Amino acid sequence: MNANMLATVAATGFTVAFFHAAIPTHWLPFVLVARARHWTKSRTMGIAALAGLGHVLLTSLLGLVIARLGSALVESVGRIFPWVVGGCLMAVGVFYFWRQWWGGGICHHAVPGGHHHADEHCGHEEDRSHWDTELKDSALVSSQTGDRSAVWGLFLMLTLSPCEGFLPIYLSGVQFGWTGFLVLSGILAAGTLLGMLLFTWLTLHGLQRFKLQSFERNEAGLLGAMFTVLGLLVIILER
Repeated sequence: MNANMLATVAATGFTVAFFHAAIPTHWLPFVLVARARHWTKSRTMGIAALAGLGHVLLTSLLGLVIARLGSALVESVGRIFPWVVGGCLMAVGVFYFWRQWWGGGICHHAVPGGHHHADEHCGHEEDRSHWDTELKDSALVSSQTGDRSAVWGLFLMLTLSPCEGFLPIYLSGVQFGWTGFLVLSGILAAGTLLGMLLFTWLTLHGLQRFKLQSFERNEAGLLGAMFTVLGLLVIILER
């Protein structure tokens, strides 16, 4: 494995992390809760950043487990490891294509004190979306709940739903050891926080006029395409 391979994996990882963070589940709740509680823009951005760090930390811990298991696999299979990784990535790609075909994407979020049923509205980013219904009866906006509890609720909501799409990226970087793990963790943090804070800021400033629900509805298909291509590149570049 060479530097070109690491650059390819890192670029794919950043794309996965940023597009994942662009999904409304990662920033719209912060905007809606902030408006309901009359938080300042700076405070809202800080809370979003805090929750984003929790999201990144848990994903990185899971990535560490995958890296450790991958290192053991390298010792077992030796020179054919890139083929194994490439095959696994393409298998993951097929799985995501299957999820897209049968499930219409990935709708993964849960509001503390609320409920969620995935349907055709999953991913709407307008203020009057299904999120208003989700949050209306939630403790996150209840006047009987203090701000501290609301902050922890938002933090846990995002932290406990790690970026599953980034985990195969860690597997593809196993042969780079700790350097690869640290680089990919930095890429994960940069892509996630940039996406979350960018779309939170745009919405808070009334500049949100683009439609992003398609990212959520088609996230599985996008991930399927990226992992299939990455799997092929791992094999081709190694050869």
